[in-house]
Amino acid sequence: MLTYPIIDPVAISLGPIKVHWYGLMYLIGIGGAWLLLTKRVTRNDSPVKLEALEDLIFYAAMGIILGGRVGYVIFYNFNQFIADPLMLFKVWEGGMSFHGGLIGVVLAMWISARKNQCTMLALTDFIAPVVPVGLFFGRIGNFINAELWGRPTDVNWSFVFPGAGSLPRHPSQLYEAALEGLVLFLILWIFSNKQRPYMAVSGLFALFYGLFRFIVEFYRVPDAHLGYLAMDWLTMGQILSTPMIILGLILLGLAYSKK
Repeated sequence: MLTYPIIDPVAISLGPIKVHWYGLMYLIGIGGAWLLLTKRVTRNDSPVKLEALEDLIFYAAMGIILGGRVGYVIFYNFNQFIADPLMLFKVWEGGMSFHGGLIGVVLAMWISARKNQCTMLALTDFIAPVVPVGLFFGRIGNFINAELWGRPTDVNWSFVFPGAGSLPRHPSQLYEAALEGLVLFLILWIFSNKQRPYMAVSGLFALFYGLFRFIVEFYRVPDAHLGYLAMDWLTMGQILSTPMIILGLILLGLAYSKK
């Protein structure tokens, strides 16, 4: 068992102004993705010009934040939302959903595609390889906050998380950071180094994210108010990830079936 590094969730405190590590991880992730896109935008197959990149990042960031919050409320706390609609705006209480953020980004890309006179999937092909950067830092933020911990285990790399009882648990946040962040980034970055068929990069992202998230859910404890939805193992995360796997296979099939 490893010792959990207790870190103050507040990274910077200037009087009444407090900057939390979780929010800082979002900024670092978006900034890192932006930096990598400045390299990709110079390629011949880029659907946007450099001068349009700032707007693209802005729309994507809004999609992540707004979609992530709305998705969390709808997918994971809908009953509470019905009882207290204002909880949608209580972002300081935490709660973001990747799948909601993904929907938000897709809508943002649809809006951006209209402005840049290209297709939405051309933009998702463009940004998909850098999305894992944000996912990596987001999961590190979860680890710092000691949230979304894993099931009890006796593996040597387990942690006793504050607020999770005395049992050592899987660091499922780090599993997700490794798979959805580092591994997925390497897969997509290497795959997209060469020009690929239209929709192929988007399909590969959807397929592997869905697979990685589905696997990690076996080690992660579901939200207490939801629990396991069926068969003592099926979680909301797995239900939301299954359509991504199917969509990824469909997009890849369509991409490589075209002449």
